[in-house]
Order: sequence, then C-alpha cells, then structure tokens
Amino acid sequence: MKNNYAFIDSQNLNLSIKELGWNLDFKKFRQYLKDKYHVSKAFLFVGLIAGNNDLYKSLQDAGFVLIFKPTLTYKNGLIKGNCDAELVLQAMIELPHYHKAVLVTGDGDFHCLVKYLIQEKKLEKLLIPNQGKYSALLKKFPSEFLGFISDLKKKLNYTRKKRTS
Repeated sequence: MKNNYAFIDSQNLNLSIKELGWNLDFKKFRQYLKDKYHVSKAFLFVGLIAGNNDLYKSLQDAGFVLIFKPTLTYKNGLIKGNCDAELVLQAMIELPHYHKAVLVTGDGDFHCLVKYLIQEKKLEKLLIPNQGKYSALLKKFPSEFLGFISDLKKKLNYTRKKRTS
C-alpha cells in the first residue's frame, strides 16, 4: 500500500477555485486525495487569521494537518500569509516518510520543488487548481505529472445541505 503525502497551497487552491465560480468541498477533496492518490497525510498550509477557528477546526475534522503561517495586514486591508517556504520545507522534512508527494498549487514558485521531486522519483501528481490559469513554469513538466482540480467540479463542488425544520 502506497503511503503518499499531500502538500497543499491553500491560498492558491481556494482563490483559483473561487475565480472559477465555485467552492471546493474540502471534506470531499480530502476523501478524493485518499481514494485516488493513496494520501495518508494531507498538509494544508494556511495563513493564521483571528476569528477563523471554526474553519480551522472543520478542516482538521476533514482530515487535514494544518500548518499555520502568521499573516500581515496591510494598510489597504489586504491580508497576506505566504506559505511557500513552509510548504517546501515540510515536503523536504517529510521526504523519508512518504512514498510519493501530491502537490496542490498552480504557483510557479514551487517549480524547484516539483523538479526535485520528479528527479528523485518522489512526485505522484501536481494538482493544479485552475487549468486555464497557472504558472508557465509548471507547464514545462511532463503531462503525466499534471492533474487539474478545475476538471473535478461535479465531484468536489461544495453544496449547502438543505436544512429540515
């Protein structure tokens, strides 16, 4: 049985899917990673924002290991919590513990990590959130390593549960 780990750039994932006009059901996504790619541990890199405790708890309940990055709030109200370095570092720290990695991002900043994992035969899949909009640096990799979450809307779209009164 494969023991694969996922490393997820939550900001890139969330913004890319929202840009496509739908919301990702993280519980379904975690199950998809387990079923399709044999992911036993899924690290979700996320900016730590006060007041989001319910969100963080629901993500943990869905089976994600959250890695928090402190955020900065700019004068214009924009909140930034860049988790790129943490994701790369965690993927390298965990390298001896997983068979292969599933990377979830469309950000070209991860080009060096993807290249290294392919070279070491440790990349299972690079899952890109939006097939229509991702870094040209990632387009250089062989197509067998690429998958697109934007193709999975029917399977992974979040729909509100109807309340019965």
